[in-house]
Amino acid sequence: MSGTANATLPAPATAVTGPAVTGPATAGTAGADPGPAAGDAGTGLTRAAERIRVLAAGHAAAADAERALHREVVEALREAGFARHFVASRFGGSEGTFAELTSAVMTAGEGCAATAWCASLSAYSARFAAHLPEEGHQALWGDSPDTVVATALMPVGRAQRTDGGWRLTGQWAYVSGVDFADWALVCAVVPGAGEGPPTMRFFALPRGTYTVRETWDSVGMRATGSHTVVVEDVRVPDHLSFDRADMLRGRNAGSDLPAHNVPFQAVGGLTFIAPVVGAATGALSAAAATLTGRKRNQTGELKVVRASGRIDAARHLVMENAGVLDGRLFTPEHMARNERNATFAAELLQEAVGLLVGAAGTGGLGEGQALQRFWRDVTSATSHVALQYDTAARKNYSAVLLGPED
Repeated sequence: MSGTANATLPAPATAVTGPAVTGPATAGTAGADPGPAAGDAGTGLTRAAERIRVLAAGHAAAADAERALHREVVEALREAGFARHFVASRFGGSEGTFAELTSAVMTAGEGCAATAWCASLSAYSARFAAHLPEEGHQALWGDSPDTVVATALMPVGRAQRTDGGWRLTGQWAYVSGVDFADWALVCAVVPGAGEGPPTMRFFALPRGTYTVRETWDSVGMRATGSHTVVVEDVRVPDHLSFDRADMLRGRNAGSDLPAHNVPFQAVGGLTFIAPVVGAATGALSAAAATLTGRKRNQTGELKVVRASGRIDAARHLVMENAGVLDGRLFTPEHMARNERNATFAAELLQEAVGLLVGAAGTGGLGEGQALQRFWRDVTSATSHVALQYDTAARKNYSAVLLGPED
């Protein structure tokens, strides 16, 4: 591919297609069978996600008010297999596909955005942790494939080399799901040798070696419990650490499983956008329920129809991203397109819930209404740095469309 403005753009991945276009607004996609094209590889996660959707919806209002997922929902997420989705089968893991996970997270999000967010992150955190050496794999999953890991991706801590390990200190904010995680995976800066540049490494910490400071006070996604992890001079052995560069490049010396060898750029914002697609679909159903039985007008109907189109378009773009990962299409063009797809989907979903709130009017904004909760959740989730154009999508995909900068 030449990279010029007249070049042929990368074709959408054909390995996976999204679920059928949503039906009537009152149904959304809740309960729909996404079919084998959505990636149900037989792990049962897609079917389990439907049960999670119903359960989480029943607890969503209380979870939002209490800023924490209900214990029954947390246990159901673990039992469903989200945490084990990318874990090796030799530990009892599912070795599942990106498409199946994406479809399941969307389904869960229709009931509760925070539940889907934690489900998604528990799966992807295990994938990150799979870059640990073999002894680290044994430490995390030797007793159970359902170990829940919470990850802090930003390198804000500091680590110093010691005999056979590291001394780690730091504070990491916005660690979703840390309240019920068994391990935390955090990133820190390591001074370079001599006058060399610093490097960055991840460190896996079992619960009890860190403390959690309750700092999450966002107006949306309240129940994700995205609090701050505090580590004070903790020794971390070598087998519980790996080089951040390996994860970025998709190079894994500890595992040859395809899902464990994926460049970070290719994943793009898939981790974070899939729950938002589900939440917007839930908002569509909530808005329809608010409007059903009321005297309707053309303006309100038009807003609902326009919103449904945006949600379906976002869903297809996000499923396309999953197809790129499962198809291992790790060209610069496809990886940049994945970034673009995630950020554009976030924009579409923001617009969609805005339209739905406008259609429902005051009746949808009562504190007891699900629509206003979905609206807050989508607004909060799409503010994530991974879903912003300037983070990477603008620079990388503009190079695909226009060629490299002079």
